[in-house]
Amino acid sequence: MNVASTNIRASAANCIYLVVDKGRSLSDVLPQAQQHFSNGKDKALLQQMCYGVLRWLPRLDFFCSRLLQKPLKGKQRPFQFLLYVGCYQLLMMRIPSHAAISETVEAAVAMKAGGLKGLINGVLRSFQRQQEQLTEAAEKVDSCLYGHPNWFIKAIKTAYPQQWQQILEANQQQAPMWLRVNQRQFTKSDYLTELATADIAVTDAEFDHQAICLAKPIDVFKLPGFEQGSCSVQDGAAQYAATLLDVQSGERILDACAAPGGKTCHMLELQPTLETMVALDCDDKRLTRVNENLTRLQLQADIICADASDTDAWWDGQLFDRILLDAPCSATGVIRRHPDIKWLRRAEDIEQLAQLQAKILHKLWSILKPGGTLLYATCSVLPQENKQQMMQFLSTQADAQLLPLHPDDNVDSPGWQLLPGHNDMDGFYYCRLVKQGV
Repeated sequence: MNVASTNIRASAANCIYLVVDKGRSLSDVLPQAQQHFSNGKDKALLQQMCYGVLRWLPRLDFFCSRLLQKPLKGKQRPFQFLLYVGCYQLLMMRIPSHAAISETVEAAVAMKAGGLKGLINGVLRSFQRQQEQLTEAAEKVDSCLYGHPNWFIKAIKTAYPQQWQQILEANQQQAPMWLRVNQRQFTKSDYLTELATADIAVTDAEFDHQAICLAKPIDVFKLPGFEQGSCSVQDGAAQYAATLLDVQSGERILDACAAPGGKTCHMLELQPTLETMVALDCDDKRLTRVNENLTRLQLQADIICADASDTDAWWDGQLFDRILLDAPCSATGVIRRHPDIKWLRRAEDIEQLAQLQAKILHKLWSILKPGGTLLYATCSVLPQENKQQMMQFLSTQADAQLLPLHPDDNVDSPGWQLLPGHNDMDGFYYCRLVKQGV
């Protein structure tokens, strides 16, 4: 076993390096790293460091750029991220300063670079001495103050001139854990009683659907009846998808881009007597999660691995009554859950995603019955993927009619945009269309 993989700070530095420099998803690299730790507290500490550094990466880079003569490159590049881990501990965590510094220095040894001990020790001690002045200087730089790349800050300022700061600040918060109560087993009221009996605290649960927000995250296997399908973990905003599509008994339903299956399962919970539920996704690995969720909840769907836009390859020729298109997107509405998104996305990605969304949307529209409903959804806050996408579609698709979701939803500004932090939910967008004709 690699010695570095069993050192928490070394492992954190490596995870962040793989995300920022190698373009890997934190959802992939973090669980792999956590497998080397048997202690739950160690796993949690590793996660806290990875999430924290990725949330405040520009600020940590700003500090190190002032304290190093030049950035570490080449084979030494992972140690640049080890310095970020050290600075983050001193800046944001309750670890005693002497322990944060000494443990970070020892991580360099675990990473087989004992020769860098002096450099890392010197930089961290300099940061400790100059922290107040460096922080004051960093807060004059937008990317450091808000913890986001400049292109994204500019885009949010343009799209939301009154709310941009609120959005950026919400993205920096730790996301809460939301549950969806399986109404086939419990009413929401009854499950709240189950949680209270188990001494599991909740926050405000006064919503018009089955959503419950926990006061703090918990191991799912400690939730009453979880293994028997009593509930699922799903953000409150994502839970609107099934209620807005409003599937009815005997209908043929398509959940396009369905993985990991939360919305598929929710629709089946709400309406168990559908004629057909097709869960489609192009990622075979992620479809495994769909199958696992269906099995735990004792539900059934037709699972298909295919490109949603290539209907010739998978569609059986029968039109669908309702389609949920949870479109591939920038995921900029769920940054608080996935801070790596800020560093995996580029400004030029947005136009490419918008083109892909339009392609899938037009293809799926062609397999929707006249009179049928399509719900377009993204976990993005960028207008190019949301309102602008829908305005373009409505202007070119003569048989598409908007079904408003709230009073401000109109053809000039279609859909419902939930911003990150609204009722402590993720950022999400919904737009509902009906296909005219007989």
